[in-house]
This record gives sequence, C-alpha cells and structure tokens, in this order.
Amino acid sequence: MTSHRFQPSGPLTGRIRVPGDKSISHRSLMFGALAVGRSRISGLLEGEDVLATAAALRAMGAMIGRDGDDWIVDGVGVGGLLQPEQALDMGNSGTSTRLLMGLVASHGITVAFTGDASLSKRPMRRVIDPLSTMGASFTPSPGGRLPLMMKGMQPAVPIEYRLPVASAQVKSAVLLAGLNTPGITTVIEPVPTRDHTERMLRGFGADLTVEEAEGERIIRIHGTADLHPCDITVPGDPSSAAFFAVAASIVPGSNLVIENVGLNPTRDGIFRVLAQMGADIEKLDEREVGGEPVADLRVRHSQLKGIEVDPDVVPSMVDEFPVLFVAAAMAEGTTVTSGLEELRVKESDRLSAMAAALTGAGVPLEELEDGLVIQGSGGAPLRGTASKATETHLDHRIAMSMAVAGLASRDGVEVDSTEPIATSFPNFMTLLDEAAA
Repeated sequence: MTSHRFQPSGPLTGRIRVPGDKSISHRSLMFGALAVGRSRISGLLEGEDVLATAAALRAMGAMIGRDGDDWIVDGVGVGGLLQPEQALDMGNSGTSTRLLMGLVASHGITVAFTGDASLSKRPMRRVIDPLSTMGASFTPSPGGRLPLMMKGMQPAVPIEYRLPVASAQVKSAVLLAGLNTPGITTVIEPVPTRDHTERMLRGFGADLTVEEAEGERIIRIHGTADLHPCDITVPGDPSSAAFFAVAASIVPGSNLVIENVGLNPTRDGIFRVLAQMGADIEKLDEREVGGEPVADLRVRHSQLKGIEVDPDVVPSMVDEFPVLFVAAAMAEGTTVTSGLEELRVKESDRLSAMAAALTGAGVPLEELEDGLVIQGSGGAPLRGTASKATETHLDHRIAMSMAVAGLASRDGVEVDSTEPIATSFPNFMTLLDEAAA
C-alpha cells in the first residue's frame, strides 16, 4: 500500500469536471448488453468497479469495447446471456455483484461470483432472498457472502416484493430479474431510493410503471422485455462532486465550479444538507441530459454551521456521509447524524472508520450505534495527523474524505493507502492538484 500525506491547501479555484456517475455507468453497460443492437456510451466512469461490470458482461457474451472516448456495447438481448467459462471476479464492487445476480437469476445459467477481501465481507442475503423466491438457487459462503455459486431459473417466477431495507441495489436486482420473467414483477419501496434503474429501463424500452400510494413507491415491470439500444451521455457523479463541494466550502478563499453534475433528486441529498449548514452552492445552467437533471455547481467558501441531519435524507446521500463528517468537523457547533446503520456494511464500517480517522486528526466526536455526533472547529484548521497514518480500511470514500480533511488541517493528513480511490475516482488526485494550484 502507498501512503500519502494531503497537505493544507490554498483556495480551490477554476473549473473541474468529475468522472461519470458510477450508478449510471454500471446500468448503461448492463442494459446495453441486454438490448438487441449497438449502444454508445459517452462519459462512462472508467473506474475499477465499472470495468469489473464490463468484464463480467463480456464473459457472458456481450461485445464491449472503446471507440475513441466512447464505449460501444453490442447486446445479446434479454434472455441471451451465456454461461461464463470461469468465475466472475467482481473486485470491490457490490453494485456490480448484486445487479448481475439479478440478471443471472432469470437466465438458465450457472455463475460463480468472487470478490476481494472487502467485498467478501459484505452481505448478499438481502439479494439472495428475493431472487430465491423467483426460482434462482444459491450456494453462498457462510453468512450469505462471497464467494458464491448461483443457478438461474428460466422461466423465473414473478413476485411482489416489499423492500425490508432501503436499497436501490436490491430493488434493481429484482427488477432486472423481472426483465426475463413472464408476467409482472413488483417491487414496493416504503422509502424511496435512487431511481436510475427505473428511468433508464424505460429509456431502453422496458414496460415499467411507477405508482405512489400512501407514501410508498410501487414499481412494476412487465416481462419478458425487448430492450432497444440507446446512446447515453453519463452525467458527472454527485458522489464524486461531493468531495470537491465540501473541500471548496471549508478551504478559505475557494471559488470552484464543478461542471456537469447529476442532480437526480434521489441522489442530491449531500448538496441539500450542505446548503442547510450554510454552504454557498449555486446551480448554473440547469438542464436535462438523458432524462437526468444536470447542472454546473459554483461552490464558494463559507462558514458552515452544525445541524441535526434529518435521517429521512439518508437514502439520497448514504455514500456521502463520510465527507459530510469532514464538513461537520469544520462547522460551528454540533452536528448530529442518525439512521446510518447501513454505513456499517459498506466497503468498510464507515461509521467506525471515520470516527477513528477524525479522532486521530483532533476532532472531538461521539460514535453512536447509528451515527456520529461531531463537535465542529468553528472554521479553525483541524490539527491533522502528525505521525500515524489514517487507516482507510481499503475504502475509497474514507481515503478521499480524509484527503479533503487534510486540505483544511494544520499538519496535513496522511492516509495509509490511496490505491482504493481508483475504484470510483481514478483522477481524484490530479483534479485536487489542479483545483488547488
């Protein structure tokens, strides 16, 4: 592992463009692979997680390659996935694993899924349970984890499934299984989650409806589906933009424009919460690209104030809480977060990891079962880490969040490894250098 010390920074200025949205990139490849014909994808995130999805789809028969800066997908059609010759190595990508399990569930093929040490600790039972009800069979490792072997069922059985936890990945896995399942597959969402799957499946021609009743979302997909190819422009990932939005908010003198940021209302919670804390974030050139709302964000330094974060916002920013904790550490007063149990089963236990990382950088806080209570510095630089490197637990969001903390510190912050950053944001370090130049 290569450690790196992130030093105090001058103002972040100029214009940057973050990589394509990871969620949309995964789905663009998958839906293109299930269409009949050629899809062209512009702005695809070329991180390790998305490349793992591309490799798995190639192994099951799709033709995926580059054409200049674009990616080309020649699909096999719904129901056309082939049995791979060897296990699919999903690296660190939980999204790839859970969504591809949904695709395989309604195909008559047998597939083994493997992953790295971090992914092998993450729970898969939440996907195994509904897909088993549809007819797929599984031989997982203890605890319902990877590595696992699964055998799809064709034809699968349509189900009505109420999500026990707010999870766009579980919802998507069931809907993707429903693509090749005769009849109507229904998912009921008590709490709304990111809706890229629904938007994009309709764009590819699936017969999918969304109804809202008594505060719940009822999503129905009619199988078997015929998907047509699409040309897709992937907007910038709001999760990636969040690191720079927080950095520009806490580093004095900053005035930074982040271009082409996806602002899907199921994903923009971080920007709404930062605004509640007093962040100066201005939306420029608001527009729609491929059915997704997009804007350029101008972020200026401001004095943030501690707040009690409404747990209802968690599904719209669950991946952004690590960097929000850094914003809270620089705010005036106390920030209270709750309803974050899901953070304990991400690439790392992100609550414990960030509690330890910020404590090591001199931030007073209390770790609760479902959140953190953070005492802010009132804008004064964080102490930073003088000697011992921060443990990232091979988690890209811990590494990037503490990199942002280093910019607003006195002594800098050293992280024990920057390698995990490549899973979601390959040019993070380069953009950070550009913005702070």
